[in-house]
Amino acid sequence: MMTELAGKVALITGASKGIGAATALELARQGVSVVLAARSAEALEEVAGKVEKMGGKAAVISCDVSSYEDLSAAVQLCQEQFGGLDILINNAGAIDPIARLADSDPVLWARAADVNYKGVYFGIHAAIPVMQQRGSGVIINVSSGAATAALEGWSHYCSSKAAALSLTRCADLEYRAQGITVIGLSPGTVATDMQVSIKQSGINPVSQLDPSVHVPADWPARAIAWLCTGAAKDYAGTDFVLKNEENLHKIGLI
Repeated sequence: MMTELAGKVALITGASKGIGAATALELARQGVSVVLAARSAEALEEVAGKVEKMGGKAAVISCDVSSYEDLSAAVQLCQEQFGGLDILINNAGAIDPIARLADSDPVLWARAADVNYKGVYFGIHAAIPVMQQRGSGVIINVSSGAATAALEGWSHYCSSKAAALSLTRCADLEYRAQGITVIGLSPGTVATDMQVSIKQSGINPVSQLDPSVHVPADWPARAIAWLCTGAAKDYAGTDFVLKNEENLHKIGLI
């Protein structure tokens, strides 16, 4: 399926599994060349193989989003391999370990913040100069309902997602006039490995949800692809909430 995204180049963080891997396949189906970034190079190669099997183009790079040097190298690979960068998907995220504030490990708490918040900043910082040169670009920050809520045991996740939402707003304010669209996606609960950790924690109501209520990873993947099109420009600077029935209709999921 070729759409208005055909011929574009996307960098996807956290692309080895879950929403990231599903997004890579969805964008490739729409004619986008994808650069897949995550810590596990072996898992990335598997996703890249699926992209290439469907006739798409993919490159992989081992990347820890808490390292600016790693993200800068990933952006450089986009330019070297495919001639530029049109789309950045800041998808990498961490929720482990789930614990109440006084019980949390300060080092691991800070590690989650580095991934969920600083990783988004590093991606934006590395990508925007390339997009400015092209006069256009789309940045999608995978957000969460936790960005605007307080959930027991999730202080690291809620606060870092709230910070990332603020980055979405700031980046939109600073770069919309230069043709760069920055949008957050709040996907709701998705059937990924993260839900396993949440379930095992037994903390807060999210851990008690029946697995049947979680949407498949290809739903947020399709939403991300739609958010990369001109139809989504009205949502710039906000979190697009996938659980909203009207939004599901716009994407064609219901």
